[in-house]
Amino acid sequence: MNPKAWAGLVSAWSIDLMGQLSSKYAGRHGVPHASSLNELLQLWMSCKATRTLMEIYTQCLSSMISTCPDACVDALLDTSVQHSPHFDWVVAHIGSSFPNTIINRVLSCGLKDFCMHGTASADLLLFPSATAADKRVPKIASVVGILGHLASRHSESIKQELLRMFHGSLGPTRDQQQKATVPFLLQLAVMSPTLLGTISAELVDSLKPGVLNQLHQHFASLPREDLENMVSIVVHLICQTSGGAYRTLQFLINTAMPASVITTPGLAVHDSVREACDRVIQLLLLNLQKLVYNRGSASLAEAPPRPVPFLDELKGHVRELCVETLRLERKRFLWQHQLLVLLSVYCTPSCASEALFFLLTLAKSQEELSLATQLYAVLSSCMSDLLPATVKKCVCQIHAGGLSEQHMAQLFQNLALIMQRESEGPASMGHQLGEAVAAHLYDFGQLLLHCNPEVAQVAALLLSVCPMPKAIRPAHLLFLIRSAVHHFFLVLRCKCPTGISYGSRLLCCLSGASPTAGKAILQYLVEGALHPGNAELFGGLPEPPAVGNDPAALEGTKVSLLDINRRFMAAVNFSGSVWSVFHAGVIGRGLKPPHAPYQREPEEVSHNVQTFLGLLLRCCGTERCSLEPSQHAAVSPEAAKTVAVVLVETVCPDITNSELAWPPEEHTRNTVERDIQIGRAFRDNPLLFQLLSLVAAGRPALCYCSVLLRGLLATLMAHWEASRENDTTSSPWHLQASCALVACMGEGHLLPPVLSNMHEIFDQLAPFEVHLLLLSVWDYMRDNSPLPQKFTFNAGTGLFFRDFSRDTDIGKYLCVLHSVLHKNIDRLGLLSGRFQI
Repeated sequence: MNPKAWAGLVSAWSIDLMGQLSSKYAGRHGVPHASSLNELLQLWMSCKATRTLMEIYTQCLSSMISTCPDACVDALLDTSVQHSPHFDWVVAHIGSSFPNTIINRVLSCGLKDFCMHGTASADLLLFPSATAADKRVPKIASVVGILGHLASRHSESIKQELLRMFHGSLGPTRDQQQKATVPFLLQLAVMSPTLLGTISAELVDSLKPGVLNQLHQHFASLPREDLENMVSIVVHLICQTSGGAYRTLQFLINTAMPASVITTPGLAVHDSVREACDRVIQLLLLNLQKLVYNRGSASLAEAPPRPVPFLDELKGHVRELCVETLRLERKRFLWQHQLLVLLSVYCTPSCASEALFFLLTLAKSQEELSLATQLYAVLSSCMSDLLPATVKKCVCQIHAGGLSEQHMAQLFQNLALIMQRESEGPASMGHQLGEAVAAHLYDFGQLLLHCNPEVAQVAALLLSVCPMPKAIRPAHLLFLIRSAVHHFFLVLRCKCPTGISYGSRLLCCLSGASPTAGKAILQYLVEGALHPGNAELFGGLPEPPAVGNDPAALEGTKVSLLDINRRFMAAVNFSGSVWSVFHAGVIGRGLKPPHAPYQREPEEVSHNVQTFLGLLLRCCGTERCSLEPSQHAAVSPEAAKTVAVVLVETVCPDITNSELAWPPEEHTRNTVERDIQIGRAFRDNPLLFQLLSLVAAGRPALCYCSVLLRGLLATLMAHWEASRENDTTSSPWHLQASCALVACMGEGHLLPPVLSNMHEIFDQLAPFEVHLLLLSVWDYMRDNSPLPQKFTFNAGTGLFFRDFSRDTDIGKYLCVLHSVLHKNIDRLGLLSGRFQI
């Protein structure tokens, strides 16, 4: 009938009685522990007496809720202080029944009690522990407990009420409670991580420039010592923040950065606010450094290190921190780089390798890349396997498709740059990074075949500056070699000077890995250059267009069993008989269509040939390269032999290299078809002459090309014998081929100097005279077969040479030459001295 007079007394009596009962029977058998709040609540609410007391208190609070519920809430807080935690079930039930009222009134009563037991001074209002808070402000622990119970279901209401209190305290009126509101909220946050996590993110979002300026005015009158204490509490709370840590960090950094000249005046913050945020950041980094480096390592006898919630939450924002650091803005990148170091040490090794990986991937300049090297310099003192873990993470990201092509190319570029720049000493970053990359050669080698040319080129650069390990699996090495050769021809076709440089350097590095690797590279390079798909790069005939499986494309074509048998070498060879057939066309269709003309410019072909031969010579162990045979530096005989064997296998796959002896000239009647095939190969691919010249420089390797030399010489002799022209210049290719062949045989010491010089007069002679001179060359080779046993090693020069004085008399092979000179004495008399023994 009169709740205003009796509700306060009755509610205090009922709530006090429930507190006494809860404490008295807490230790009895069958009563759940205080932490089992739901079980405890069900037990007490099943008791008729306590249920009746709860209904009495609820009725009193309901009757006073619209007028003045402070008396009822004060009684609840007082009892909670005395009988907590056994009384928590009462608080939980009442809070669930009246959430908005209880949250509002609990905070209001807690703030009043906070003001009654202290002042606005920070050293009296902010306590380092809950125990001290209980002694100075008795009800604050109960406030924390009640709100903590309600946070699981009513966190949104608690959040809104806390924000309302905060913004309400910044109003124009300045009473005692308004001045104490912010310290009170800070104290709640210190005592309750749950409340801190509930409000931290939204509070940061609400700190707009106008609110910050109000805060500055609010605390401008406090003494400096009180402000320092409050800043210390703020720093402590930030370190304990687990929700919205990255958002908080960005707010502090953005606020602490100097104002821009284009900032709108209404959106600018006071300079004192910037200085305060700058101070908070510095103290935050210092406090985090103490927490990180004083943690130690947990053992079986020690408790695990205390966590740092702020850093735990930042673990998921390493990439964002790296991006912000690489912006290189004043102060900002220094703060964030220092934070990356602390985060890497705290979360080692995962965050350390992740941070270094992102810096290496995202850096686009030397200055940005230096941030990665600085991070490694700091972390290397406490982490031994940082670079291997970082490279492994790079490989995992590549395999998982987590990197875009642009980032992949940038990562390889940066890795190669560090390996080249920071490689002084075994302890340097470049040296250790090279060893880490070398452990994943196969993984990076796969990217040489990447569809993006830029990625493939920087992969070649990375592998070219990487030290080759002493032990590498043969299968992996062979895969690298084949991929590198394929990449070289690809960049040569694309006319990319940078890619050609990287690809050549990589092949040279791989050739030094082992003698087997060097031979394999020479083999694949020569085979690739002579392949129909690449022949046009070096002036050869382009590959004919392939006929697909499309029925429309096959329409009108006929399948010839003879062609199929010939292609698979199943046809019987009746050389020299009437059954020899030279395929010049198809009956009813006429002659074979002529080959397409060269597609590339002579300058481009010359450059490609020079580039390819230069690479081939370097892989042969030669530093100088030239297209002129007489200017070749010494080529390794073993390397030249490898090239010779590949040449023979490519041009004549059905011939073995055991046929070194030179047969009589009549034998050419049995090898007409093979000789024509050899001559056609040299005509279609001019690079063969250059490769023969290279083989000749590595004496005695040219002996192993005896089959090719015989076939080409026989073809040329047959042409000059059948020619009815008056001079040799009417057959330019045959003239050039004849000169190149004789000069090459002289360079390889298969012919004595007197015979090898005869090519100098071929352009002054008639075709039949050239035929006679080539016939004398054939006779000399028949009597003096090109055998490696005839060569002797000269230790002084380091080269093989051949002593022609041990062979048969050279004079009998010069009769035709001297006769030709005598006949053309008017034109060739001045050259007669070149052909004297």
